[in-house]
Amino acid sequence: MGIFATIVVGLVAGWLASMVMKAKTSLWIDLVLGVIGGFLGGWLTGLLLGTNLMSGVNITSIIVAFIGAVIVVGIYRLISRR
Repeated sequence: MGIFATIVVGLVAGWLASMVMKAKTSLWIDLVLGVIGGFLGGWLTGLLLGTNLMSGVNITSIIVAFIGAVIVVGIYRLISRR
């Protein structure tokens, strides 16, 4: 259930991050970046806090995935400019 929940939350977070960052990408790119951001957010919270906050489909997981997705969208922008 953990990976499935991370993917679902990542999809929502990717869409939210693209709206906040005003990314001019397709929906598919937003969703992929969100899933990557979800995994990144879970990894970062595990590294910094000692516990993975991506624990299912809940508001904490969405916030963690959103922060990860914003980071990934920012990196994507830097790479795609060149």
